[in-house]
Amino acid sequence: MSVINTEIKPFKASAFKQGKFIEVSEADLKGKWSVFFFYPADFTFVCPTELGDVADHYEEFQKLGVEIYSVSTDTHFTHKAWHDSSETIGKIQYTMIGDPTGTITRNFDCMRETMGLADRGTFIVDPEGIIQAVEITAEGIGRDASDLLRKVKAAQYVASHPGEVCPAKWKEGEATLAPSLDLVGKI
Repeated sequence: MSVINTEIKPFKASAFKQGKFIEVSEADLKGKWSVFFFYPADFTFVCPTELGDVADHYEEFQKLGVEIYSVSTDTHFTHKAWHDSSETIGKIQYTMIGDPTGTITRNFDCMRETMGLADRGTFIVDPEGIIQAVEITAEGIGRDASDLLRKVKAAQYVASHPGEVCPAKWKEGEATLAPSLDLVGKI
């Protein structure tokens, strides 16, 4: 079952952000764009490359009014230990949510039940808390933050321009499409 166009389910979790432990819930997301970036585990291999890539683009996401939430089934304590011990993870300024019960991971339907670990899942959530985009990759396939940034821009564009859609490879400032009977079979 797809979670596209569904509202995120209520949750409350402990997280690590900029040297502090904080509490995060679905109420914190209302009114702004969010990205939930699930990954299998701290202190691993592909995960730090992905999280570091998102950290390198965090300022760009912030300029778009987007908050990033990384989530794994590790605890917020583990996130702090990883942040303190890894140069790559140490540059992260966004919120790192601990989900040791797997509640949030299951809410987004990206739990590998036999392992108790999250899949590599990326979810773009609009200001109303509705999931607008989903990407799930297999364990060994890392994601690209610049493509995520492009998808966020497309989602924001479509949300603010009813009646227009963004074609494949669309980049900010490029032409969009206005679906109509006249376009059928002409693209």
